[in-house]
Amino acid sequence: MRLFIVIAVFCCVLLTPRFAQASDRTWRDTSNIGRDALVIAALGTPLVQEDWQGALQASGSVGAATLVSLGLKDIFPETRPDGSDRRSFPSTHTATSFAAAATLQNRYGWKVGLPAHLVATIVGISRVQGTKHHWYDVAAGALLGEASGLLLTTRRNNNIRMLPWSDGQGGGIAMALRF
Repeated sequence: MRLFIVIAVFCCVLLTPRFAQASDRTWRDTSNIGRDALVIAALGTPLVQEDWQGALQASGSVGAATLVSLGLKDIFPETRPDGSDRRSFPSTHTATSFAAAATLQNRYGWKVGLPAHLVATIVGISRVQGTKHHWYDVAAGALLGEASGLLLTTRRNNNIRMLPWSDGQGGGIAMALRF
């Protein structure tokens, strides 16, 4: 519930009149904040809940989307709209954001996933408005991130828990099944 409130407040801030005439720098700041908030939520939520499998899946999903996106930039050098370099395609900000959002939705359901996807969409829009990407860079990043989140994340099963343990001589993982 707290995550929903944080994301809702973030979205409300983005809808204020200040953003109507936003500069390129404001849009870039918006995309950085949105991306970072989603990654923190995707990694932090399972850690706070001691959901070690969820944390591992979130790391894999976000990491895979980021690495594939960076690799594609070398394969398909595309000039950015602002002319700053030839690393426009696909949008890594958007890929990372959608991977985090898809992970949250797949793992914890639509009540968490819907606001996360709204923030990811705002990240994508801000990349285009900030003249860092073309619309197709953002669309490709969104598809890549969404695929990564859906393929590498499973729904949380509250009936099975995996817990780390240590007794001074070693350690391991204990599994508890609730039925």
